[in-house]
Amino acid sequence: MDSFRAFRIDEKDGSIVAGFQELTLDDLTEGNVVVRVTHSTINYEDALAATGKGRILRRYPLNGGIDFAGVVVSSEDTDFQPGAEVLMNGCGLSETFDGGYSEYARVDSNGLVPLPEGISRADAMRIGTAGYTAALAIHRMEQNGQAPELGPILVNGATGGVGSMAIDMLAGRGYEVVAVTGKAEEEAYLKAIGARRILPRDEIDFGKRPLEKGEWAGAIDSLGGDHLVWLTRTMNYGGNIASIGLAAGHELNTTVMPFILRAVCLLGINSVDTPKDLRRAVWRRIGGDLRPQHLDTIGHRTVSFEELPDMFQAFIDGTVTGRIVVEISGE
Repeated sequence: MDSFRAFRIDEKDGSIVAGFQELTLDDLTEGNVVVRVTHSTINYEDALAATGKGRILRRYPLNGGIDFAGVVVSSEDTDFQPGAEVLMNGCGLSETFDGGYSEYARVDSNGLVPLPEGISRADAMRIGTAGYTAALAIHRMEQNGQAPELGPILVNGATGGVGSMAIDMLAGRGYEVVAVTGKAEEEAYLKAIGARRILPRDEIDFGKRPLEKGEWAGAIDSLGGDHLVWLTRTMNYGGNIASIGLAAGHELNTTVMPFILRAVCLLGINSVDTPKDLRRAVWRRIGGDLRPQHLDTIGHRTVSFEELPDMFQAFIDGTVTGRIVVEISGE
């Protein structure tokens, strides 16, 4: 190809400048596989990067987009032949390497994942980093003994991408899921994707004691701060908390008592730097026992590449429910 279109993010005079540009392969960061990108998606991190509301990129300029799915065009890795359908999420995309908001991507094959059987490229991006993070959290919790018969799992940030995917996947595995949300109007949506019970965020009593009444067998927490502290206080014995975000704060002002008296386990979930074998194993589970059952409900909207810049503010404002797919260059 002579040139192709990309949504590129740059820094000029201390301000973020982002928009479409025509590029060639020589403009892209180094890699041993070239992929024709057909689909991407939008995450909160993508919106922070594109609007300059957060310092996500570690170098400039870079193409945005921390996810993509597409078809291999050329490869120096025999594991990925031309024509193979692949996806990639995290792995430094749109942080240190050019991301998926581009009609072509050149990447290191260590981060590539074969498209799971039975999942289309569009559905892979409905799942995307959000679904992968949720699946990684569940995978880690189950490695640490989590099981449906132990009791309810609490999911906060429930209407967001990770929360929605976690509810769907957990319910599909037979867990009783309690969804925490500040959006009362989304109760029907949350129950439709598998939540058994809704806990309004403004009704939570955070308490003050190091240990409160145990209520949860586990939790997937995207908020951090006081919400995570409350979870440590209200876990049942041996409960697992998968920490995947810090939307409400990065500080953790708690005591060791939940950990030494109730054997509570706090599991850190890093979906960006997951080793290759674990990343591929989790994606295989996403194509198998963790396959989402309500993708049409969660990923109900598809936008064109041209519409992408108009979508970021809604993520910053917190008005998006579920997932949005971006068609980059079609099938």
